[in-house]
Amino acid sequence: MCSVHDTIEFEKLGIPSTTIITAAFKKAADFQFRGNGMEGHPYVVLPHPVSNLQPDKMRELALQFVDEVASHLKT
Repeated sequence: MCSVHDTIEFEKLGIPSTTIITAAFKKAADFQFRGNGMEGHPYVVLPHPVSNLQPDKMRELALQFVDEVASHLKT
């Protein structure tokens, strides 16, 4: 998983990348991508919060987003 900053730097190098956030950070991600000339760059949004999930529930949630993450990494 990359931060928005990491995603931007990887993309500048031609390396497909994505960011995984929770819904609470959507506006911040949009702002950062826009401010770095990458408005509309895709990222994955999980429901908020996730910090209280037990490992089995987090795994279950993560598996729901595998295809979306993979689609962002295709060249």
